[in-house]
Amino acid sequence: VYFEVYGCQMNVNDTEIIWSILKDVGYLKSESIQEADVILIVTCAIREGAEIKVWNKLKHFRSLKKAREKQNHKPQLKIGILGCMAERLKHQLLEKEQTVDIVAGPDSYKDLPRLLTLTDNNQTAVNVLLSLDETYADIAPVRLNQDSVTAFVSIMRGCDNMCTYCIVPFTRGRERSRPISSILQEVWNLSQQGVKEVTLLGQNVNSYRDLSVVDFDGSLPSDGETHLAKGFRTVYKKKKGGLRFSDLLDQVSRIDPEMRIRFTSPHPKDFSDEVLELIQDRSNICCNLHMPAQSGNSAVLERMRRGYSREAYLDLIHHVRHQIPGVSLSSDFICGFCGETEEEFEDTLTLMAEVKYNMAFLFAYSLREKTTAHRRLVDDVPPEIKQQRLVRMTSLFRREAEKLNRAQIGQQQLVLVEGPSKRSMKDVVGRNDGNTKVIFPAVEIPDSEYSHTLRSINPGDYVVVQVSSS
Repeated sequence: VYFEVYGCQMNVNDTEIIWSILKDVGYLKSESIQEADVILIVTCAIREGAEIKVWNKLKHFRSLKKAREKQNHKPQLKIGILGCMAERLKHQLLEKEQTVDIVAGPDSYKDLPRLLTLTDNNQTAVNVLLSLDETYADIAPVRLNQDSVTAFVSIMRGCDNMCTYCIVPFTRGRERSRPISSILQEVWNLSQQGVKEVTLLGQNVNSYRDLSVVDFDGSLPSDGETHLAKGFRTVYKKKKGGLRFSDLLDQVSRIDPEMRIRFTSPHPKDFSDEVLELIQDRSNICCNLHMPAQSGNSAVLERMRRGYSREAYLDLIHHVRHQIPGVSLSSDFICGFCGETEEEFEDTLTLMAEVKYNMAFLFAYSLREKTTAHRRLVDDVPPEIKQQRLVRMTSLFRREAEKLNRAQIGQQQLVLVEGPSKRSMKDVVGRNDGNTKVIFPAVEIPDSEYSHTLRSINPGDYVVVQVSSS
């Protein structure tokens, strides 16, 4: 089986879950399309551009499949579309792409062995049922890159926020969280394998809530109510009971003090004081927070149903920077959302200039069927205006990010080495606490703190470097 993966980190982790399921029933992984009997494409549906890439790739796979059929190659090539695009476009995939043999949604991966067997009889196999409880907690993912010193751990799936522009609740389903015990076991196993950095994953990662167990001291949680950031609201009723994200983060960070902990993708509303205090208190929880704003204008945020105003978001940013000095911030922004005026877009630019993000993911709005925006709003910003605004956002972000990078020149930073640099084999590459990529010479370092013996730098080493340029 050959895997082609598109989209977010969750899709990478899902691929590791899929590989674990198939490996257990005897499948082997191929690094070459030409040698594969099965091609599985793990897809993204959050924007039109991601889907276009998959449609274009399918053209290539279609020609490959037809060429094998002409050669009477046995077994015939099987092609599967998995993930969010399978969930969203199941009918189009079955009608438009006769070469697709398997269509499976994000909650159907345990059914893949059966679906693959069905295709032996030239049947098209489909399972896109969404689940209210599937978290794959009982599956031990098989990492695609066994040599990597970093790993992803999925802690929850789905999203209840129902932002008007977002397809995720319709492709990934409602929020459900893994039992905390299974997460702690997976992180411990990764630590034993030499992994030095774990990223906790979820569509709304900091709304994690394990309702399956009592508190760690053996009693029921004394206060399991949802704690929203000041000035934020939610469209659903506050959840009560269970262990929250702060409880999980506390326990995960205790497993291995030398293992860095990151998490993504959060919602700003769920950054409670307990979470912020924990990040400040634990040196192995990275001071790098993703704070997706989406827009800098309160009216646009209301149309997006984000649950906060510009002022509430900025208050949270100021609070975070007060709680965690030196924190590195990243964000998501959408330009050209339904009804966005030039003045409203200018508010996004001024917010970006005020906050000054180290990293940002910037997009022109892409209308998605099934979303509230598709049903109730009008996608009325012309494509050329969207692209112009995207260029302006990108230019502003890069200008401010360059200033932040230059300000780090002369600083000493602790870098986790990930491996050789693509730029030169004489260099190694890693990331600092703020998730900035750092490249430096592959010099020899002391074998231990008090040793005079030198050795090469290896992936997984923590090295203190002084930033000389950016």
